[in-house]
Amino acid sequence: MAATYRAIMLTKAGGPESLQAVELPVEAPAQGQLRVRIRAAGVGSTDLIMLAGQYLYAPPFPFVPGYEIAGVVDAIGDGVSGFEIGQRVAALTVHGGFGEVLVRAAADFVPIPDGVSDVDAAAVILNYVTAWQMIHRVARVSAGQTALVTGAAGGVGSALLQLLRLAGVKAYGAASAGKHGTVSALGAIPLDYRAGPLDRLVRALEPAGVDHVFDAVGGASIGPCIGAARRGGNVVGFGFMAVSGKLATARMFANLFVGARLRGRRGTFYGITALYRKNRKPFHEDLPKIFELVATRRIDPLVSATFALFEARRAIELLATGTVQGKLVLTNA
Repeated sequence: MAATYRAIMLTKAGGPESLQAVELPVEAPAQGQLRVRIRAAGVGSTDLIMLAGQYLYAPPFPFVPGYEIAGVVDAIGDGVSGFEIGQRVAALTVHGGFGEVLVRAAADFVPIPDGVSDVDAAAVILNYVTAWQMIHRVARVSAGQTALVTGAAGGVGSALLQLLRLAGVKAYGAASAGKHGTVSALGAIPLDYRAGPLDRLVRALEPAGVDHVFDAVGGASIGPCIGAARRGGNVVGFGFMAVSGKLATARMFANLFVGARLRGRRGTFYGITALYRKNRKPFHEDLPKIFELVATRRIDPLVSATFALFEARRAIELLATGTVQGKLVLTNA
């Protein structure tokens, strides 16, 4: 391998112009590590939060962003077993994915089975494990129940709709009117969030409210989402791209945790990174389940577009428009 590799560096908080192509030294894996040649990397809303300098788990500037990758094992450090050179693997990297090479602990990697492409693998690592864990580990849904998903045509939203359908849950997907075709194709009943408060829209169809709400937006939408849930139902918040400022964030969490309880609902916040940092085991249990669903064609990851690795800026600019349905993926052939 060459002495250096190319990567996209996030040099400072700002806009897409803060992403710069750089060359970095190739490192040998230390004990317990793997070196992986990256073939695909996901692009998602967390990258926008990092770009703004507001992501809790980002390292200090400058750093290489990239939350999830699929690649091939290139070198194996001492003390590592269960992996071999040339094996395809995936990882929840949080940062470091927008490059040609990644060195991380072997414990971070999950084998990619035959029947799952590099692009599909990168597309499901964050979005589909997030959706799976909210559905099965947090909300604990049952067949025959009902659910509301906000941001329903987005990366996690589209994953939620597919996995809720597999779980036998009747889902309503809140999205702008132009994305209703996607919501319907994913098996949900579309709702135009611009047509009125979500609680009123939902209760026109489900008078008692839905059993579960998965809210990707946050901010002012939390109140109506709580109202859309039945008494005793779940409201699971994640992402909160619409929240700006510490005071607004504090109010949103107070409404989710305290306001929901006062109104007879259970409010929960889910964050995959916080869970992963605490315990890798759930991720390592759940990602293979998602890969199996992809390999057997029970789910089809919604990939809106692919870009070459060094077109990361273009991908981020497109994501920032709010028009993307599903996932964007960078590829490195």
